[in-house]
Amino acid sequence: MNAVLKALGRVGLEPFIVILLASIFLAWLDPEIGMKREPFCLGDVANLGMAFIFFFYGLRIDKRELVAGLVNIKLHALVHFSTFVLFPIIVLLAMYAGGISSDNPHYYLWMGVFFLAALPSTVSSSVVMVSLAGGNIPVAIFNASVSSLLGVFITPLWMGMYLDNIEGSAGMGDIVFKLVLQVIVPIVAGLLLNDRFNSFAVAHKKALRNFDQSVIILIVYTSFCDSFHDGMFDGFPLLNLIWLFAGLLALFFLVFGIILAICRAIGLNRPDTIAVLFCGSKKSLVHGTIMSRVIFGNSTVLGVILLPTMIYHALQLVIVSIIAQQLGKSLRAETAK
Repeated sequence: MNAVLKALGRVGLEPFIVILLASIFLAWLDPEIGMKREPFCLGDVANLGMAFIFFFYGLRIDKRELVAGLVNIKLHALVHFSTFVLFPIIVLLAMYAGGISSDNPHYYLWMGVFFLAALPSTVSSSVVMVSLAGGNIPVAIFNASVSSLLGVFITPLWMGMYLDNIEGSAGMGDIVFKLVLQVIVPIVAGLLLNDRFNSFAVAHKKALRNFDQSVIILIVYTSFCDSFHDGMFDGFPLLNLIWLFAGLLALFFLVFGIILAICRAIGLNRPDTIAVLFCGSKKSLVHGTIMSRVIFGNSTVLGVILLPTMIYHALQLVIVSIIAQQLGKSLRAETAK
């Protein structure tokens, strides 16, 4: 088993991804389990866990490295342009070209892709990959952290274009209020206690990461239980899944290529280019699961909408891990000369 996990890790597939897929399979086997309210409701446990994820995140933030990244305004603008403008525009153009409307049989799947495009960048894996590739770590930390906060407001604004067509979704005011309550407030609380408990949070970083992933798995499991129970995947052809994989792969490389071209055009050095590429081309599964719960409420389409985010998360881990390792090797080879 250890050999299998190590092999998966070399290509970027963590045990977390495998467990996540297993949770979907379990939801398919017996969705009723995830919907029971006695002796306790798994959905309520997941909702409580969401706030703790961001509280612990506030505790773990290294404020010195965060401040160190403030000076690179041009890099920050490029990362957030890619995250919150480039991604959504590409998907909107694809939807326009395909004539996607609310009466399209694949409408909710497209909503899932657009939701993915509107999400903030991921935090921990971006920083890890930038470090592995020899990129600008302070810039990665700053942008990954700020992206999380900006997403609370920008993601709902983008999704507001289509919320009226999705049954069970909340109103814009309620969405922002709940996201502020469940994301911003816990982060601020963590930051206020950062000086006192940061060393504790850093020392137990692995345990807190396992906690984060457990909450995400629980959210995904309960969401898919609802979707399977209401037959949202009935008649879902395998070909659609293949096309979704191919489309998300194309989306990643298109965004990656555009960012790389811009970085070269404005003359960014290697470390800055790596930071912008890795932060600007990735999307956060953590924010995707939590925001979907707030934005779409108890909608039975939640599992369908989350599917593109989960697939993209796995794809980006594999692809960026391979790229980071290759860049790291080339940097070490250059240094050794």
